[in-house]
Amino acid sequence: MHRLVFTLAIFAATSAGMPVASADPIFVDQGPHWTAQARADFYVTDQGSRLISLSWLQALKGRDGRPFLADSMSRYGFLPNPDGSAGLPIGFHTSGSGGAQLVGITCSACHTRQLEVAGKAYRIDGGPSLTDFQAFLGDLDKAAGDVIANEASFATFAASVLHSPTPAPADVAALRRQLEAWYLRYHAWASATLPRNGWGLGRLDAIGIIFNRIAGTDVGRSQDMLIPENMKPGDAPVRYPFLWNAPMQFLTDWGGFVLNGNGPFAMARNTGQALSFGNFEPKHLSGSSFSYGNSINFDGLKKLEGMLGSMGRPIWPKEWPLDQELAKKGKVIYEAKCSTGCHGVASSLSFSEPASWISLGSWATPVQNVGTDTHQFDELGRKVKTGTMEGAGFPPFARRLEAEDYAVHMMFSSVMGTLLAYEFGWGAGVSTGDGFGTLPPNGQSASLNLASLNPAAGNGANSPSPTPPAGTPDCLTIESGTLLTRTLCRGAYEARVLEGIWAAAPYLHNGSVPTLAELLKPPAQRVTTFSLGPKYDVEKIGLAATQGPSSPTRTATGCDNLNSGESNCGHDFGTSLSEEDKKALLEYLKTL
Repeated sequence: MHRLVFTLAIFAATSAGMPVASADPIFVDQGPHWTAQARADFYVTDQGSRLISLSWLQALKGRDGRPFLADSMSRYGFLPNPDGSAGLPIGFHTSGSGGAQLVGITCSACHTRQLEVAGKAYRIDGGPSLTDFQAFLGDLDKAAGDVIANEASFATFAASVLHSPTPAPADVAALRRQLEAWYLRYHAWASATLPRNGWGLGRLDAIGIIFNRIAGTDVGRSQDMLIPENMKPGDAPVRYPFLWNAPMQFLTDWGGFVLNGNGPFAMARNTGQALSFGNFEPKHLSGSSFSYGNSINFDGLKKLEGMLGSMGRPIWPKEWPLDQELAKKGKVIYEAKCSTGCHGVASSLSFSEPASWISLGSWATPVQNVGTDTHQFDELGRKVKTGTMEGAGFPPFARRLEAEDYAVHMMFSSVMGTLLAYEFGWGAGVSTGDGFGTLPPNGQSASLNLASLNPAAGNGANSPSPTPPAGTPDCLTIESGTLLTRTLCRGAYEARVLEGIWAAAPYLHNGSVPTLAELLKPPAQRVTTFSLGPKYDVEKIGLAATQGPSSPTRTATGCDNLNSGESNCGHDFGTSLSEEDKKALLEYLKTL
């Protein structure tokens, strides 16, 4: 049955002009410890995300009138999972039992890549996916809003969810209250977060998502727990990073503001990700005491972290061209131009960085400004009202929050509170509802104002300004705690070890350059418009110039618009090499 669903999904995706997901992809070698069982677990392991009721998702309709789950959501670029449940694609899972199952999202939704070469599909686990996450989130918002706004649509929805052509009126009324409570909060978040100029395939604004979720939907003092003015457009999208060496990095996130390493900070990194679509219900108890109710599945997070440790870098397939002699010449160039001080493996241990002692053995990830797009910094300098979390914190890991504070401080406090509540039972609490419909209690939404919500809204938040907002500093000290204090500066991003970089196109943090060959050109000579899709160029290393006939495109700005979020400027390293040396360097990059 699952294989039939998988095949139908492929047909539907092909008809819609989306990337084709092969029923039998070739799994690229990622080391002896990355087994078929590890892969299967990676695709579905629950980390605590709670997005929506499964029965609701099964009853909703897409924009074309078909079931929302039709084609296993391949129309958004998600990869069908023949071993998954309920027709859900890779990266989606269910939790709970019977009619109370909830759908959640796990890291493989954004970190599973499929390439096409010579008509064959190659699967790379942990690679940056080519999904249109904004279209998925926006369509889900519209689907629920349309059901609420139309009595006939709601009657059909209720009959499906309640498994009866004529459900009891009391059950229908209760279902409406529950759906309205979920939609009120989800729509408020989605319509504020999703920008007018879409993220496009292979990108999302992860920082904007989590800032809006934590500060905008979970800590208000009103019945609906919303603070609408805290939510801003997620207009700084970034390319999904690759995961195979994630446990070894001392820092993570493109701005390098989150401590990581292969020690206790890894769980904090995973907790922050899980809170993006999980339940988070912080409450002030008394004095400096807070509770941190949440839905995080810490057993699942630990399991996923173990998987990342066993996930090896993808190895260039043997059937693809590779000139070993030319690669040897390229290695000399790489070691002279790329690895020292930037992309090489080096210890993060530093006498001036106390946190590095906790992450012994991790790799240094230098944070530098190499002239690339600066817009993400505008988000890091953003302040929010802390609401019910005012005064929360765990010095020296997360200082106590003021009534108005930086959103990034609030994120640190939320993550550390949730994590320490789990580890030591300080303010522990478990939430079993779905991430947006948990509050208000018991789904009672009669007193909440749904009239002002437009079910067709979303995807309409403002686009970024070409210049930073007035008063935005060029550097910002994030005083999250004595161990975690960091200074962030405009345009500075972390430089990662480049193992498997050949499988991570498009390039730069915002995905504005399609191939590594293009990245070796001076910025003024780089293409500004290119197609997005799975077809791969083994010579230029990255996205093939020609994709499918209906493939979307990305348009980049140049160095004259460095704060657009779309600039392909910067990273001039290697651009002055001879054409012969560039070819040698590219050949070596295939071997990493």
